[in-house]
Amino acid sequence: MRYVDEYRDPELAKGVAARIAAEVDAARHYRFMEFCGGHTHAISRYGVEDMLPRNVAMIHGPGCPVCVLPVGRIDDAIRLASDPRVTLCTYADLMRVPASRGASLLKARAAGADIRMVYSTLDALRIAEAEPEREVVFLAIGFETTTPPTALAIKQAKAKALRNFSVFCNHVLTPVAMRAILAGESDEATALDGIVGPAHVSTVIGARPYEFVANEYGKPVVISGFEPLDVMQSILMLVRQINEGRCAVENQYVRAVTHDGNARAQREMDDVFELQESFEWRGLGMVPHSALRLAEAFAAFDAEKRFGIHTVAAADNPACECGAILRGAKKPTDCKLFGTLCSPETPMGSCMVSSEGSCAAHYAYGRFRDRSRARMERAAS
Repeated sequence: MRYVDEYRDPELAKGVAARIAAEVDAARHYRFMEFCGGHTHAISRYGVEDMLPRNVAMIHGPGCPVCVLPVGRIDDAIRLASDPRVTLCTYADLMRVPASRGASLLKARAAGADIRMVYSTLDALRIAEAEPEREVVFLAIGFETTTPPTALAIKQAKAKALRNFSVFCNHVLTPVAMRAILAGESDEATALDGIVGPAHVSTVIGARPYEFVANEYGKPVVISGFEPLDVMQSILMLVRQINEGRCAVENQYVRAVTHDGNARAQREMDDVFELQESFEWRGLGMVPHSALRLAEAFAAFDAEKRFGIHTVAAADNPACECGAILRGAKKPTDCKLFGTLCSPETPMGSCMVSSEGSCAAHYAYGRFRDRSRARMERAAS
């Protein structure tokens, strides 16, 4: 199969790993953040970290849209779905994200709320057309990747004069979160040396929006595809930039990403949305101009205005380390709940719920390698 098997070839992977090992400077450490949850999943699933030298560390970032949605917004969605007039449409990953007092959308549905899982915004539109007596609300989340489809659905709803369709908007922006991460670096021990740039997001916004990382923070960015060889080649490109004293935005994912991105998708976003002054991210707190809301021309489809939603901030489970993990300050195994009270069957935090969450990825793939590595180290000592 073209464009899949070629990027999972084990012999090619060994070759790239050998190049990385040959080119890293043994006298220094390299800390790279993979910003996208898809990359986190690929790194765990294919054991990419095991093929890297010990002085090259991958740091998981806040690139999972389900993971970064704060508790207060999940609480809002549950309250909204509890309105007997409302049918709340959402993606499956959100159903089990813990809210306040142990609640979740899944538990709210079991208690009688009309919450339906959908695959796309068009599914929600079809429900609104088929059931005009219901108030159909689409719980919209995601980065720049999923924002254009939401914009198109709102435009279609307006064109069809659908009066029972609205959107609870939680779309957030990747470059702004990247800036928040870099601005929050506290010391040399936690500072990043470079970033593996997101893939899907970059197909929409292009490479240009990351230039501030190189120009203002002096760190390289390499936009990477999702396959294991994509990620390994991107790591090699980062190593080379650092060794050469360069910092630039480079594009490894040339088969899908251009410098300026998808102009049509960007226009759809600009038509329908405008910047929010501030928005809370799980792990990052309130981040200025990091999220979108519906523009005034589409205010009739804004669920927050239609239902008078006023978000109240709510705290995470104090024992859960999802916030620190999303900032790259801790690893999943640093959380005392990981693999004990918290598992994919009984998630205590959002990072264990989503398939792109770093805790879920490490639970599925990395924990077995941890045990194997520990046994080998004990045997060698």
